[in-house]
Amino acid sequence: MKAKIYIKYKEGILDPQGSVTSSALKSIGIKGINSMGIGKVIEMDFNKKISKKNAIKITEESCKQLLANPNTETYTFIIEE
Repeated sequence: MKAKIYIKYKEGILDPQGSVTSSALKSIGIKGINSMGIGKVIEMDFNKKISKKNAIKITEESCKQLLANPNTETYTFIIEE
């Protein structure tokens, strides 16, 4: 079982890496992008003895306590079996 965690900046938080990348794409002729956000994807593999319910609990606690900054970031995740 695996958790895929997606972390991105909250709405209204400046994303300098996204802004620079968006500008760089425009400078090489790629058009049509209004804005861009760059976040993180984290994959967490669980051992075979962990239930889906426990995998959700572990993932939620990991995000709340360490992986995502609650002041500036949001997160979502999916559990794959």
